[in-house]
Amino acid sequence: MPEGDSLHRAARRLQVLVGERVEVETPHPRAAGLGLTERLDGRRLEQVDAVGKNLVLRFEGGVVLRSHLRMNGRWRVQRRGERLYGRPWLVLRGSEYEAVQWNGPVLELDSTRVSRLGPDILATPPELDRMLVNLRAAPPILRVGEALLEQRLVAGIGNMWLAETLWSTGLSPWLRLADASDAELSAALACASRLMRESLDHGRGPRRVYRRAGRPCPRCGEPIRSRGLGDANRTAYWCPGCQRGPA
Repeated sequence: MPEGDSLHRAARRLQVLVGERVEVETPHPRAAGLGLTERLDGRRLEQVDAVGKNLVLRFEGGVVLRSHLRMNGRWRVQRRGERLYGRPWLVLRGSEYEAVQWNGPVLELDSTRVSRLGPDILATPPELDRMLVNLRAAPPILRVGEALLEQRLVAGIGNMWLAETLWSTGLSPWLRLADASDAELSAALACASRLMRESLDHGRGPRRVYRRAGRPCPRCGEPIRSRGLGDANRTAYWCPGCQRGPA
């Protein structure tokens, strides 16, 4: 699933269309049934923002489009008239560029869900104190690895950045919130924000633990482990040798 830095990167690319009246096309039949062309075609695109794992496009007249890419969706910005491959869900055409969205199961003319999200980990500056308050309001038995993926608490972190953040700060994803100090949670939040900001501004660096199960930990040499975490059974990656908490 694309994570917060990917969505912020897409929002940056789409800025070339801000201020333009866009032509709208929905080649995919599932998207065609959403009424997007009727509501958006010819409207001026006023603003594009990333909020957590969502892209929010604001058009004149107060019309708002929310895009969530789920597992396989992607946005691309290309020169107007370039060849389109497959059946995109949505095409927004400006005078010189067009934004194309593929495999996007969530396209909604509603931003209500965005208002329910926690603070964006990539906000400038990030609201780390508010995020900590949210974590402390969650059930204390919740594991840190589950809590940081809960978008209503902290928006934007996904499996990859969870794994890299907790390895960097030496915390196990299996550690309960009740057993983590405020200082540890604050350090993890600050680390996630820093790593994701560096990725957004300079590109992603090498992975230390994500999808490296069985390989030696770069810090202590213990084999990296992985298994499903929480009710969603998302795969967690961690080093049992140097990340504090249950193995």
